[in-house]
Amino acid sequence: KFSDHEDRLSGSDREEDEDDVEAALKKEVGQIRASTEQKLRRFQSVESGANNVVFIRTQGIEPENLVHHILKDMHTTKKKKTRVILRMLPISGTCKAFMEDMKKYTETFFEPWFKAPNKGTFQIVYKARNNSHMSREEVIKELAGIVGSLNPENKVDLNNPQYTVVVEIIKTVCCLSVVRDYVLFRKYNLQEVVKSNKEDAQQNPSSLTEEQNSEVVKAETEEKEKSSKEVKEENK
Repeated sequence: KFSDHEDRLSGSDREEDEDDVEAALKKEVGQIRASTEQKLRRFQSVESGANNVVFIRTQGIEPENLVHHILKDMHTTKKKKTRVILRMLPISGTCKAFMEDMKKYTETFFEPWFKAPNKGTFQIVYKARNNSHMSREEVIKELAGIVGSLNPENKVDLNNPQYTVVVEIIKTVCCLSVVRDYVLFRKYNLQEVVKSNKEDAQQNPSSLTEEQNSEVVKAETEEKEKSSKEVKEENK
């Protein structure tokens, strides 16, 4: 239906209006296309909601493979390629940072790595930012139970596991990933992974294990007790 004003328009006026509408439509289509292309960029920065944390969304790329490739290259070449990035962690899945949501989500999320016949040794690392309602111990206990339920042959290994389950909680979002070579690549620390074994030895000379330390303390204690006995005997 046309308004009275449109009915009174001459043919040339109508053509001009149609041209204006066509131009407006073309402009709108162009804006939509540009917006869509922007959303589908290969890498795009997303606000993380936490200080010193940058979140990069990827398109058509497996984040675990990408980050593992970068760290493997740095570990092999020992070439430092960044001054400001401390750690780089892939995020393969996200859910709400509430225990029930996490349990429901991880039952499916963990399947490619831990559901029979797949199996492996694992550890769980946990970090929370701007969040105080989650319990680290509870999260680790519940997620470890889910991994064990998928295949009883999945075993915990805190020294050199095949897989490391990374749990990063930012505000009310839980970010999850399962990574390889977490210990070899120094907890995915870009500053540490390029250091040679010689540099590590210089920075941590003659480092003692906890067991060795306890033995040293024990020996010193026995020495002190022996000295105190000798002093008592002399006094007598």
